[in-house]
Amino acid sequence: QVQLVESGGGLVQPGGSLRLSCAASIRIETINTMDWYRQAPGKQRELVAGITSGGSTNYADSVKGRFTISREHAKKMVYLQMNDLKPEDTAVYYCRGRIGVYVSWGQGTQVTVSS
Repeated sequence: QVQLVESGGGLVQPGGSLRLSCAASIRIETINTMDWYRQAPGKQRELVAGITSGGSTNYADSVKGRFTISREHAKKMVYLQMNDLKPEDTAVYYCRGRIGVYVSWGQGTQVTVSS
């Protein structure tokens, strides 16, 4: 299994930006998909963005045009650039990696968007 560690969360004003990072314990080329999920209080965890080993990306409608998922193979890192943040983006953000049927999660990083 792969170990994943998120970082980069924090408090930001509406309209601001943050970049989340997810550090993997193994080469990310070997991970089929890497995704960012989020969970707000009282809500279900939802998929925010994903990237496959082939480089295909997908986004939730609510973040299209504002968030960008990317990766850096040499550093075994996956990023989520979040721009034009809104209060409804407030949540704990989780990194998830899938290799075949095996899924690993990070511990999460809190993002709070508030004035």
